[in-house]
Amino acid sequence: MKLHTVKPNDGATKARKRVGRGPGSGLGKTAGRGENGQNSRSGGGVRVGFEGGQTPLFRRLPKRGFSNARFKKVYAVINLSDLNKFEDGAEVTPEILKNMGLVKKELDGIKVLGNGTLEKKLTVKANKFSETAIKAIEKTGGKAEVI
Repeated sequence: MKLHTVKPNDGATKARKRVGRGPGSGLGKTAGRGENGQNSRSGGGVRVGFEGGQTPLFRRLPKRGFSNARFKKVYAVINLSDLNKFEDGAEVTPEILKNMGLVKKELDGIKVLGNGTLEKKLTVKANKFSETAIKAIEKTGGKAEVI
């Protein structure tokens, strides 16, 4: 096989639609745009959301209301498997986690999740814990303290 003999598989390529090209193409003269009207003109057509003069949906819907989204709390998460870097019997606090680089930003607090296994007895202080994390920490003889 040589480079000049390589060609795409059958059906892998398709000829592009060449509009306005004579009688044989089926897209000659008006190029598939019909005869007259807004859409037959260059630059013609209606804007996004236009409903033919009917009041558009975005104007029919009420614009008032309240969303709790801006008051949502976002927690920095850490898994149990990441806590194995500490020595046995150590106390883990958000400041220590940040200094070690296990958590980049504290955000609205730290939440400990139960992914992985914990092999060390630790006292973990965080803002939130998942149920599985609490069980795993207490199973190894440690304590999970909510701050």
